[in-house]
Amino acid sequence: MNDTADPRIIVALDFDDRETAEALVARLGGACGFYKVGLELLTAAGPDLVRGLVGQGHEVFLDLKLFEIPNSVAGAVRAAGALGASAVTVHSMGGTGIMAAAVDAAREFPGLRVLALTVVTSMTGSDLADIGIGASTDEQVLRLARLAAEAGCDGVVGSPREAGPLRKLLGPDRLIVTPGVTLPGRETGPERGSERGSEAGGHARSDTPWAALAAGASHVVVGRSVTRAADPVAALRRIAVGR
Repeated sequence: MNDTADPRIIVALDFDDRETAEALVARLGGACGFYKVGLELLTAAGPDLVRGLVGQGHEVFLDLKLFEIPNSVAGAVRAAGALGASAVTVHSMGGTGIMAAAVDAAREFPGLRVLALTVVTSMTGSDLADIGIGASTDEQVLRLARLAAEAGCDGVVGSPREAGPLRKLLGPDRLIVTPGVTLPGRETGPERGSERGSEAGGHARSDTPWAALAAGASHVVVGRSVTRAADPVAALRRIAVGR
């Protein structure tokens, strides 16, 4: 981890090619020490990108949202641990079996934390109703977080709006990682766009990083607010200093 980086801030490398991702990492330098790699970049760039980030001293949040039979989930978690990832996500809607399998597999890697995704930040109550779930998003998030804690997960992923209730439910020690954070009045580079809807990036339940941290989030995952900013380092520092 870089000494000058705020360990609570994870920058999402939501790109479709390795060169663009590595260029941003180089530009941020010591200002960031924790990166999220999701399915798009992992598929495009392969596991060597993760190895490279770890080799440079960065932490990697491998956001795989694993939702498979327990044996397959366990195998993927062990692969994430072998790459040196610091965190990996498993989908809590898969139930206690896959979460427990992930936790058990992660024991081989002391530095690997298993995070249970609750309700994807793009989903609303109507989306849950479409798949036969009558609970509100708030209710479903807390129900799944409770299951994750019982399965032994190190923490959960939820939107900034649920950070407070999640902290109250889970206590002081578990991780609460919040994607969907946005910066008001973001500056953007040429042809990047500056409208508020674009900044939300498809997240239906968003808020500022400062609100999420104040409510009890242990980490915030920031994407376009930094990666598409005219000055990514300045945008990242703005989050770190809290204004």
